[in-house]
Amino acid sequence: MSLWAGVAGARRNAATALCESDSVVAVCEQERLTRTRRVALRPGQLPDEALDTVLRIGRRSREQVSGYAIAESAIHIPEGLAIERVDHHQAHAAASFYTSPFDDATVLVCDQHGIPEISVWRGENGTVRRVEFPWSGPGFATLYSQATEAFGFLSEGDEHRLEALAQVAGRCEGSLQLPVSYDGNRLTVGPAFGASIGGLIASNGHVATVAHSARIADGVQRQLGDLLLQLLREVKARAGGDNLCLGGGFFFNSYFNSVLAQSGVYERTFVPANPGNTGAAIGAALVVAGHHHPGSQTRSLSPFLGPEYQIDEIKTTLDNCKLSYDYHHDGQVIERTATALAKGQLVGWFQGRMEWGPRALGNRSILASPVAPYVLDNLNLFLKRRESHRPYSVSVCEEDTARFFRGPATSRFMEYEYEVIEPDILRPLLPLDATRLRVQTVPKSAGLFHQLLKASAALTGVPMLVNTSFNGFNEPIVCTPRDAVRVFYGTGLDLVVLGSFMLRK
Repeated sequence: MSLWAGVAGARRNAATALCESDSVVAVCEQERLTRTRRVALRPGQLPDEALDTVLRIGRRSREQVSGYAIAESAIHIPEGLAIERVDHHQAHAAASFYTSPFDDATVLVCDQHGIPEISVWRGENGTVRRVEFPWSGPGFATLYSQATEAFGFLSEGDEHRLEALAQVAGRCEGSLQLPVSYDGNRLTVGPAFGASIGGLIASNGHVATVAHSARIADGVQRQLGDLLLQLLREVKARAGGDNLCLGGGFFFNSYFNSVLAQSGVYERTFVPANPGNTGAAIGAALVVAGHHHPGSQTRSLSPFLGPEYQIDEIKTTLDNCKLSYDYHHDGQVIERTATALAKGQLVGWFQGRMEWGPRALGNRSILASPVAPYVLDNLNLFLKRRESHRPYSVSVCEEDTARFFRGPATSRFMEYEYEVIEPDILRPLLPLDATRLRVQTVPKSAGLFHQLLKASAALTGVPMLVNTSFNGFNEPIVCTPRDAVRVFYGTGLDLVVLGSFMLRK
């Protein structure tokens, strides 16, 4: 059996994925271990901490690694190691298709760091092959980045801030008339695209209010969403199929994912837990593994493939820190945590294997009741230090989703945006005129986290919790028990639950 390590992160978010034949053993980003947010891979080096971590999880050594699969041309690892390079978009396509529940699918990849920026693939019979689909010029990812800069969000990776701003616009109708159109194999973009957005923001006078900017942000997304649907219809006409997989960093955006999933162009849609370059590390390794094991294919990859810490390891950390703590069985943990949440307290929740995607999905989460007074201020102003209007995602019992939200049937990786059916129920959580939220649907198979949602429902009447990443200000998600303890005492959290251990302030 071959053991391949996929390596990603030439520009940011260095990561390693360990694949044995057609099985993904572990995935970890370097930032979670070094605690340096979005840290990139250094030229001529491996992401050593991430590599050693995934090998430890897989009970393997470096000597057992067959080679390193790479899907970024700018990555250069130490000489003397076996390397196989994979086309960047092929790696994205493979990560999406091979980890989807589909036997065959059309794959759409939108990513700035490939040439061309948009590509189409067919996954079937355990392989992924490119479909002839000519594209020239900038793609949707580049255009969205330009729009992000026009709003004054200038840091790399700030696209999520524009997405969050658009969510608070309320029920807006129609799109803008920006100088951009879809012309079959390209986006025709006028030279005044960014200036047009800036002019619309300034049209409210010299002071642009949050509500006004949010309406413009929503309009930008709607116009790009309309163009994206034109592209998807063209993809359907050329590639066919009933199932759609999405890959590339553009599909971190839950609004665009929802537009495509609910368009009816394809019967079913899949977005991986990390459609970006960490996912491409998986895809590259699986492509290489597929060359050595034709016909192999992964299925329904877990979002929890990072490190896990056993009860004795957690206890050792707490004892070494000279902390007082309580130990409870699962039922007591659920009951006491649900009670704290119902009182409006903020809870750090640390369980099982760490998420390998960018979003907390119930193993490294900060939780709060969505109906608690001042929940938004507590999260934005005192915990995360974000703009006061920033919305938060929620996790809801999958069987109860349709009672509260309008959108796709499931969203287990928090990949879709939903319309809130009765905004008054979640009014403490919804800023300004917001009626849309990113949602994670949690199945019964999630075990402890699903039980916590049910216990919260018994106390508050809503089977959902606010779910944001367990991290301090400008930090990556916590990885180890020590990380969790440090963030707990350095922030406004009221309670932290690490496995069966509970600490209070």
